[in-house]
Amino acid sequence: MTEPKRYFDTTINHLDHKGNGQAVVWRENEQGNPKKLKLNVPLTLPGEEVHVQVERPTKKRSRAHVTEFLKTNSERVEAPCPHFEICGGCVWQHWSYFGQLNHKTNYVKRQLEEQGFNAALVKETIGAETPWNYRNKMEFTFSPEGNMGLHEQGNFRKVFDMKTCLIAGNDMVEAALEVSKWAKEHELPGYLKDEHEGLLRHLMVRQSFATGEIMLALVATESPDGKLKEQVNDLVQRITNKYPNVKSLLWLENTLWADSIQAEETFILAGRDYIYDELAGFRYRLWWNTFFQTNPKQAEKLVELALEVGKPQADETMFDLFCGVGTFSLPFAKQVKSLAGVEIVESSIESAKRNATENDVHNTYFLANNARNGIDEVREQFGQPDLLLVDPPRSGAGGKVMRRIGRAQPKRIVYVSCNPESFASDITELTPFGYELVTVQPVDLFPHTVHVEVVALMSRVDE
Repeated sequence: MTEPKRYFDTTINHLDHKGNGQAVVWRENEQGNPKKLKLNVPLTLPGEEVHVQVERPTKKRSRAHVTEFLKTNSERVEAPCPHFEICGGCVWQHWSYFGQLNHKTNYVKRQLEEQGFNAALVKETIGAETPWNYRNKMEFTFSPEGNMGLHEQGNFRKVFDMKTCLIAGNDMVEAALEVSKWAKEHELPGYLKDEHEGLLRHLMVRQSFATGEIMLALVATESPDGKLKEQVNDLVQRITNKYPNVKSLLWLENTLWADSIQAEETFILAGRDYIYDELAGFRYRLWWNTFFQTNPKQAEKLVELALEVGKPQADETMFDLFCGVGTFSLPFAKQVKSLAGVEIVESSIESAKRNATENDVHNTYFLANNARNGIDEVREQFGQPDLLLVDPPRSGAGGKVMRRIGRAQPKRIVYVSCNPESFASDITELTPFGYELVTVQPVDLFPHTVHVEVVALMSRVDE
């Protein structure tokens, strides 16, 4: 039997890790006893008083929808994007940018306080000069009906038909919409993952804001030749005629069940299989699967901050763990005697070597290995590091890696993190080895989302 809907008045207490408002109401159960009901209320802000509809009120936790705002947060603004209320890409377009930055600063402080660190070491979050059109990479999905867009908020199975995207570069969006138009005109079906049927799965688009070069990579379940040759030729003509900045037009064949952007075979439809980008004065080659910071202007601030707090010296040896393609390695290598980078992804290591050579950096050594074993290997070759930088994935470096860092006893450790929670947990492992937290600088690389990066410095107490 369908549960009857219930309505409540409540106040938003705080936001969860996904940026949704959290509230509590009391209801009576069948025996007439009061029961607490925790509500997840999207599109709300702290302190707002709301009238909500709850569809499953007998559960301990339920999703609620606002039917009326009784009191709004003074920092609430009108979201400019027509897709905001359904799109899963942005969660805070309805919050002033000033409010977002304050929230992110306080979030970082809470994570450190919970691990016993001094929150006063956290500086105010550095915001973007403009919180719009900042992304240089987007991944769009095709629905079974052939619509191209992003997943709906709270429903990964549904994709809405995108008309615009205000956080991506304008040229990227225009080129992506041309691909969407092409697919619809040729009535090409999207992919139905439950049935493993359909043709078009994803479109990845990336652009260098420095060079202007664009890459379009279309992921499909079939190769572009054979019966699709006529349609594919039309796509190539459209893109090359209208968008001369598209220097890489790719078709990625993926017949696997896993619904992620991957390729069993790559076809170059036009141009080359990579584009050139620049960051902090260095030039990089980016392939479709290269990890690179998606907000280049703020990423340059990360590099500048890391150099500022790390204070590299010309006579020092440095290690860079989780070095990727050399985003931090190359700028630091210019200022130290030698630098050893460790990264588990072999293709990234090959890119790092190539990037170093093409940028005339010759004092680097790059090792394809996991950080836990890699740090021991480079220690055997280079000895004790003076300076160490660690830039792990969202899950953090982990206790074993952090303890190995502690045993390596570098004078200074620069930690760059995209997850303040795992960062705060990781650095507790360094305290027993004689390190203290010196400074923490949050940087907003992703306006209108919950994510925030930090650049932190830890130093040996005896230094």
